[in-house]
Amino acid sequence: MTDSYFELQQKSRTLRLAETAKELPNMLREAESKGWTYYEFINQVLGYELNCREEKNRSKLMKWADFPQEFTLDQFKLEEQSAIGEKQINVLKELSWIEENFTLIVMGPPGVGKTHLSTGLGIHAVNQGYQVSFVSMDHLLYILKTREYINKSKTRYKRITTSDLIIIDDVMYMAYETQEAQLFFQFIYDMYDKTAFILTSNKGPGEWGKFLGDTTLTTPILDRLLHRSEIITFDENHDSIRMKYRQALFNEKGVES
Repeated sequence: MTDSYFELQQKSRTLRLAETAKELPNMLREAESKGWTYYEFINQVLGYELNCREEKNRSKLMKWADFPQEFTLDQFKLEEQSAIGEKQINVLKELSWIEENFTLIVMGPPGVGKTHLSTGLGIHAVNQGYQVSFVSMDHLLYILKTREYINKSKTRYKRITTSDLIIIDDVMYMAYETQEAQLFFQFIYDMYDKTAFILTSNKGPGEWGKFLGDTTLTTPILDRLLHRSEIITFDENHDSIRMKYRQALFNEKGVES
């Protein structure tokens, strides 16, 4: 590599074009061999740096989102459920509901695809540059209770509250104490009209009061969550997708003792 190559690489680093600096010798050789015009070369250099930065940002957002698994919308089997169709999925993929701070409430029994759908929408949003946080109801309450004295909780709370989309999984999965209900109410109150939500639950909003421990908080919470909302309900009679696609340790014929 000539001194002029090193000089160009150093200038790239000074301009904070770190990825371009690494790839520059290869691009220069390719430009010479293919006879690129000045326009083609500059376009290639800037496009390469931009793509690298976008991928770095996506990786960072995926790490911050903390999805339990990378379930994508392409893997979501529309034909195996009746809660939502292709037209509705395409509307959701436009992501205008995030800009409008909508709430999606995804209801249904365990195993029918609620988490898959919410995760798929979250990953799709990340791919479009949105900041997303995925957290279970139980873990959210833990973060709210410990953010003042545990650094990890403080960091996670900051990421959640600066997200464009917050996905809360298993809302009202169990009964909560009054203190927890108040923390959840304060969180919803603070985030109201600042972010979009996806909430998954096996209970309808009408049942949430008895799980919060303080029924007086139910109405103001629902007022904020349902102000701009869409409810997606999976059929309670639908077979569990987890059971349908489970991997068995033993074959169907069993194992002889």
